[in-house]
Amino acid sequence: MATSGVQVRISSRKGRKYDQVLDGAREVFLVAGFEGASVDDIARAAGVSKATLYSYFPDKRLMFTEMAERECARQAAAALQLIDLSAPPRQVLKMAAHRLIRIMLSDFSQRIFRVCVAEADRFPELGRAFYDSGPALGRARIMDYLHQAQSRGEVEIADFELAADQFAELCKADLWTRAVFGLQSDFTDDEIDRVVDSAVDMFMARYGCAGKTSVDPSHQ
Repeated sequence: MATSGVQVRISSRKGRKYDQVLDGAREVFLVAGFEGASVDDIARAAGVSKATLYSYFPDKRLMFTEMAERECARQAAAALQLIDLSAPPRQVLKMAAHRLIRIMLSDFSQRIFRVCVAEADRFPELGRAFYDSGPALGRARIMDYLHQAQSRGEVEIADFELAADQFAELCKADLWTRAVFGLQSDFTDDEIDRVVDSAVDMFMARYGCAGKTSVDPSHQ
């Protein structure tokens, strides 16, 4: 499979076995990494011939990129679709933080992150695809909510992009670092609640409008 320096993305030809091929690719990439994944192993895991695999994905980077984009988009949609944009900031941010942290700590996210870091020098487009299909979607949704919250007088923010990034970084405190460095793989609800509550408290201390930010009913 070609892995030359060409940066232009090649469009794949979708068909009946498209999802089947991507499912096989997901299985192999997450175990073997990008470099260690072979065409034979992917075709075997997908239950298709090498000719069929090549007909959909003539480039291994394209296969990895589309696999990561599909899974990241699915996770992001599931995490954000139930967020009520009309609800008060503490309620929305607490819910968003819980879902964001669980995605970041998931085995899939951790493995894909490691692959993207390992291949960053040779194939920087892999990291860009991962970011665009996952973290960037969550960032945009948080920004949309913060704009609406500010229009209601619940927060006061000058730089919405920075605020959304700061919120995501607050959610990474402690647990994400432990996961990335392999210090811990299983996390309790109490450990996650600790990070969530602190992240929301710190964010609202900086951006909340005193007297206008509704109290989270769970804190009463």
